[in-house]
Amino acid sequence: MPMSPRKRAQAFRGVQYGILVLAVAAVAFFADWEKFGNAFFNFDAMGTQFPGIITTALVNTIIYTGLGFALGLALGLVLALMKLSSVAPYRWIATVYIEFFRGVPALLVFIALGFGVPLAFQIQFDTYSTAAIALGLVGSGYIAETLRAGIQAVPKGQVEAARSLGMSQSRAMVTVVIPQAFRIILPPLTNELILLTKDSSLIYILGLLDTQYELAKFGREGMNATNSMSPILLAGACYLLITVPLGYLSRYLERRAGRKRDEGLEVTA
Repeated sequence: MPMSPRKRAQAFRGVQYGILVLAVAAVAFFADWEKFGNAFFNFDAMGTQFPGIITTALVNTIIYTGLGFALGLALGLVLALMKLSSVAPYRWIATVYIEFFRGVPALLVFIALGFGVPLAFQIQFDTYSTAAIALGLVGSGYIAETLRAGIQAVPKGQVEAARSLGMSQSRAMVTVVIPQAFRIILPPLTNELILLTKDSSLIYILGLLDTQYELAKFGREGMNATNSMSPILLAGACYLLITVPLGYLSRYLERRAGRKRDEGLEVTA
């Protein structure tokens, strides 16, 4: 007698669970746990990373990310307004910029700013400026598109109401549209901050002093010094201290925005 779709789905899930249990059992039985522990959970090697991994690497990672995000947000807002401008050259410039920096690898931007610009123009930036500019340029392309979508999501009636009160187009944009757009785009903007946090690991390519190490560079140097993967695992855990709370914040803001949108629809209905 043929099985019903529900029975087939249950049988398929049972097979998947069985395969998973067998795989876990095989790993547990055949793995060299002593070697695995020494490689990834060597607490002596981890202990050598403190307090520097917190006081230097984690702090620098936050500083690099914060500077890059601030610059990216400012540039992104300008680009978003240019993209929505009625002046065609502004739209063309913004489109070319956004497509370029969204399509070029972030590592290439770091190399260009860290080595190409000094060679071509004899202009030397310090590490913090280079990190801020590189992350800002990369992030601004994505942030600009996010802001553009947020501005366009604001109901046109808001602008019309502001204009009816005697506001100019520019004042209505600054005082009415942009604040509402930021409330709409907070969740994706938080996701962009997470991406910039991870992109900050590319700063190692610039060549850093001990006091300028970020988490990835600090973990790599610790791995070379201890011949253990444990410092890298510890550096990854420090990244999670930043990205996991930001991820929860993004989901909370998304749910909150969804509830407000539903409430607005109910009032309208």
